[in-house]
Amino acid sequence: MLELKNVSFSAESENGEKEILKNISMVIDNGFIALTGPNGGGKSTLAKIIAGIITPTSGQIILDGEDITGLSVTERAKKGISFAFQQPVRFKGITVQDLIRLAAGREISITEACDYLSRVGLCARDYINREVNASLSGGELKRIEIATVLARKTKVSLFDEPEAGIDLWSFNNLINVFEKMYATLGGSIIIISHQERILNIADKVAVLSAGELVAFGPKDDILPELLTATKEACSVLTKNMEGAE
Repeated sequence: MLELKNVSFSAESENGEKEILKNISMVIDNGFIALTGPNGGGKSTLAKIIAGIITPTSGQIILDGEDITGLSVTERAKKGISFAFQQPVRFKGITVQDLIRLAAGREISITEACDYLSRVGLCARDYINREVNASLSGGELKRIEIATVLARKTKVSLFDEPEAGIDLWSFNNLINVFEKMYATLGGSIIIISHQERILNIADKVAVLSAGELVAFGPKDDILPELLTATKEACSVLTKNMEGAE
């Protein structure tokens, strides 16, 4: 179980100190959590704080009853927290097999590495010896990154807008991959996304706006109101644009 207690974060800006997160408190049990909200609301910052990439200005991060607020990103990774960036990192000179082995933290057979690739919908023989470089598409990299998360068997898996930069075909397959990943891995999967299809496969939805947690609860309670508000906002924007013509 992951618990955030009064997590706040401020950073220096041109106009002085800016408060990016304001007293975020939430308890995340095992399950599929979608973190959404307007751009600039603090979603990526919160995910990086959970992963240990950023240190909160105040508040606590509790994992299975242990305060991990002061732990580094490496120490948190050892505790079972993984983080996937919007744009997966490319590693020239490192093969897909090497990357999966490093993620697992142990020696694994080619058969086992291929199994992880198969679970994310990749033909293992076509990828196992390829370098993780610019020859791979965004969709391929996203799947390989998920394969490394499966290999690590993490307690908390964070994904920052995994749909960014991939085509519709890859996105449709990515949805299936996440569903299979959830069924296989368990634990807590937290995905930052604006996509309705991703929100629809979540157990719970958390909405962050202007650095505050404005809603958090079961998808069936949060999503209808959220989608209605989004459609109304789009309607108002469209009318304003038409009026300006």
